[in-house]
Amino acid sequence: MKPILNFAFLILILSNAFAQQTSVTKSEDLKTAYDIQDSVMIKTRDGAFISAIVVRKKGMVTPKPVILQYTIYVRDKGIDIKSLKEAADHDYIGVIAYTRGKRFSTDEIFPYENDGNDAYDVIDWISKQKWCNRSVGMYGGSYNGFTQWAACKKMHPALKTIVPYVANRPGMGLPMENNVFVNPNYEWSFYVGNNKYLDTLAGNDRQRFRKMMFKWWETGTAYKKMDSIDGTPNKLFQRWLEHPSFDAYWQKMAPYGKEFRQINIPVLAFDGYYNDSQNSGLYYVRELQKYNPQTPVYVIIGPYGHFGTQVGGESELYDYKVDSIALFNIKEITYQWFDYILKNGTKPEMLKDKINYEVMGANEWRSAPSLDKMHNSFLKLYLTDSKSGKFYTLEDRKPIQKKYLYQEVNFADRQTQNNEYYPDPIIRKEIDTSNGFVFISELLNEPMLINGSFLGEIKASINKRDMDIGVTLYEIMPNGEYFHLSYFLGRASYAKDSTKRNLLKPDTIESVPFSNTHLVSKQLSKGSRLAVVINVNKNPFSELNYGTGKVVAEETIKDAKEPLKIKWCTDSFVKIPILK
Repeated sequence: MKPILNFAFLILILSNAFAQQTSVTKSEDLKTAYDIQDSVMIKTRDGAFISAIVVRKKGMVTPKPVILQYTIYVRDKGIDIKSLKEAADHDYIGVIAYTRGKRFSTDEIFPYENDGNDAYDVIDWISKQKWCNRSVGMYGGSYNGFTQWAACKKMHPALKTIVPYVANRPGMGLPMENNVFVNPNYEWSFYVGNNKYLDTLAGNDRQRFRKMMFKWWETGTAYKKMDSIDGTPNKLFQRWLEHPSFDAYWQKMAPYGKEFRQINIPVLAFDGYYNDSQNSGLYYVRELQKYNPQTPVYVIIGPYGHFGTQVGGESELYDYKVDSIALFNIKEITYQWFDYILKNGTKPEMLKDKINYEVMGANEWRSAPSLDKMHNSFLKLYLTDSKSGKFYTLEDRKPIQKKYLYQEVNFADRQTQNNEYYPDPIIRKEIDTSNGFVFISELLNEPMLINGSFLGEIKASINKRDMDIGVTLYEIMPNGEYFHLSYFLGRASYAKDSTKRNLLKPDTIESVPFSNTHLVSKQLSKGSRLAVVINVNKNPFSELNYGTGKVVAEETIKDAKEPLKIKWCTDSFVKIPILK
């Protein structure tokens, strides 16, 4: 009986919506050059319904390629139809499909979980329409970037190319970064999950969620109890917390491992050095280059944030004045790419090679054949116990004698914290030196081009079974100011395998390798220094790992009786990619 009632309810909704919208749409369509179908419903193989809008130019006779946006964001209809008209104006069919449960779909909303299979079904439906020439391209940013890669988990023959902007990778970047749950997706789950459209009241109520976050921090309640503090159950938050490993739950949402071998369509990806989810977007690129190097994957990347990338950059980012040459017209390049792939047009002039990047400080674009070829050398620097003023030195030679720097972190103390991983502002006059250690290099006797993602290995002994590590990389400019270059945040117990937790042995020197850092290109000045800050993650903006070895989301301030005691060993090192 329930399926029948659901279906009847769906028909009732669609009938009412169609009756209300069709009369308006028809009268408007008579005045325009577009044929708009705004109440399309696509049935998936498992019986769910996907709501979609289709826009074509009137009088179109010949089948055309289709430009698809697949999104969880149900915005004002006029905004979405405007983007579809842009596709029609470029001689394509524009289609926007909303993920399962959104707009007119009566199904339950579970972000990420069904999008791969549903995207396949949407593409299959599109490919069978008389107005489609069996060629589909996809584009869009953030969640829409993720859905494009999700569509590639099982390749539909009609999908010919994708153009993801700052693509998310669930489980890698958000809602957790290197197995540490971070807070931004908490309110997002209400924003996209509370109704068929967008709950802007909840999504924009920053004061509510900051109050909740700081109360959690001050009281020392378990991280998983945060929604109890808020007073509103957060089913998606709880669902995600059940998977602290990058396990099958996350792996099935998008291509994983050898599944990248089947992706044989050209890709154009856009990203930013200061995009919060950069390690998500570039994860896809790295894996595709690794498993199927023959597939042409192009990247345009520069000094942009998450939202700035999606509009071709902003003149000012986190108080940093962006090089003028870095700004570009992302929509123009996107449609040039579609013309190149779907209509045998000319490749966008900006694509000199596979990886196209703007060099901060040099005001120029450069290119490389792959992410790994952005650099041709590494500067390997060891963390030492030798003082250099108020800091310690970075040495290019491994210490002959192994020593260590000792630190205690009292998790019961909520007056002190560290929160300088995030690059806001990018340039600052000073940095917090009260938590952890700062290591600085010698003065550079000539300019240096840092190009790529830094990596390294921390060797340490702790009295507990786990810790969350932060490593931040700065340029100390000749004027003494700090330029935030990149950072790493990750859980030590997942350092060697993100899919399986391997707890540390107390009072034993352990190696904690790290590599999933934010890629950057920056011309360093002669007379600058490099600075590396290392500490233990302790702030209200993410999970707090007390080190007991229990499920971190279940730990409370009661687990903070004994401080974390760390011996940071001096044979720890960082490797900074440079282009000579």
